[in-house]
Amino acid sequence: MTITSTNLRSIALALIGLGATGVLIGCSRPAEDQARAQEVNVYSGRHYNTDKELYADFTRRTGIKVNVIEGKDDELIERLRREGDTSPADVLVVVDAARIHRAQEMDLFQPTSSPDLENDVPADLRDPQGRWFALTRRARPVMVNTASVDPSLIGSYDDLTREELRGKLCLRNSASVYNQSLTADVLVREGAAATESWLQGMIANVEQPFFTSDTPMIRAVATGQCGAAVANQYYLGRLLNSDNPADREAAEKVTVVWPDPTHINVTAAGVTRSAGNPEGGRMLLEFLASPTAGEGFASANYEYPLKGFGDNATLEGLGTFNASTTTIAELGNRNQEAVQLMQQANWD
Repeated sequence: MTITSTNLRSIALALIGLGATGVLIGCSRPAEDQARAQEVNVYSGRHYNTDKELYADFTRRTGIKVNVIEGKDDELIERLRREGDTSPADVLVVVDAARIHRAQEMDLFQPTSSPDLENDVPADLRDPQGRWFALTRRARPVMVNTASVDPSLIGSYDDLTREELRGKLCLRNSASVYNQSLTADVLVREGAAATESWLQGMIANVEQPFFTSDTPMIRAVATGQCGAAVANQYYLGRLLNSDNPADREAAEKVTVVWPDPTHINVTAAGVTRSAGNPEGGRMLLEFLASPTAGEGFASANYEYPLKGFGDNATLEGLGTFNASTTTIAELGNRNQEAVQLMQQANWD
C-alpha cells in the first residue's frame, strides 16, 4: 500500500479520534464513581416500614440514597455468596448469631474500622475483627400461663427440666436458629455435659409436637394448650399491639418470666466484601447503631437497643432482665456443637 497524503490525513484523524475516546472513557470513570458514592445497596432480612423511614432520614442527613432488597436471611446470604465479587450489595443485615456467623465463615464481609461503631456497639455484640456489628438486641424469655404454671418455679433455663412442667412445656423445633443460639448460650456457660443433661430433661417435659413458629406457640400458651414456652419477646410485643382484638386479648393472658441470665441475640450487619461503596456502608452502619437512630431501629420490631432497655412502652411492661454475658461471636462459634447436642436429645 502506497501512503499518500490522503492516507496520512485519515490515519491522523483516526488517532485523534482514539485519543478523544480515551479522554471520554477516563472522564466517565470518576463520574460513575461519584454517582456510586451517592448510594448504598442493602440486602436486608428485615421488612419494617419504620426501617424505610430511618433510611430516608439517613439520606436527608448525608445525601446518600439507600436501595434495599428485602428477603429471607438465608436466601440473602446464599445470594451474596453466589454473586461473589459482582454483587451490588454494600451492606448485609441479618438476624441471629448463627446466621451472621455463617456469613462471616463464607467470607462475605470486609473489616470496618470505626471509632463510632466501637463506642456505640458493646464489645460482646460485635465481631472482634470488625466484620459485623449488632444493631439491636432481642431476648428469649419463658412465657407462661399462670393458670397452669407457677411463674416462681422458673428462675433459670435449667428449671425447664422440673417435674412440675411435665407435659406442659412447648418448644419451637430445632431448625429454629433462635433455639440453636439458646442452646449454644447454655453450652458456653455450663459446658457440654450439663447442656446434654439440660436438653434431655427439658425435652422430656414436651409432649406436644414442636412448633414451627413462635407466634402460634404464644397463642397456645394463652389458651392453656401450653403451660410454658420459650419465645422471643418481640413476638409477644407484636400480639399486644395487633390490629386483631383477639390477638391482643390472648397476649394479655401471657406472663413473661426472665431467666437469670436471659439469653440475648441480635440483628447485625456488616459491609460486604464486594461493596462498591464501603464508606457509604460504614456511614449507614454508624447511623443505625447510633443511640438516636438505633432506638428507632429496635422499636420497629419491639426489640431492645444496644444499651439499656429503651423507652418502648410495650417492652417496659414486660419487665427487665439480666443479660447473659456470652458474646454473639461465641454463640456463632458453638452453633454446630449445639445443633449436634440438640439432635442427640431428640429435639426434632
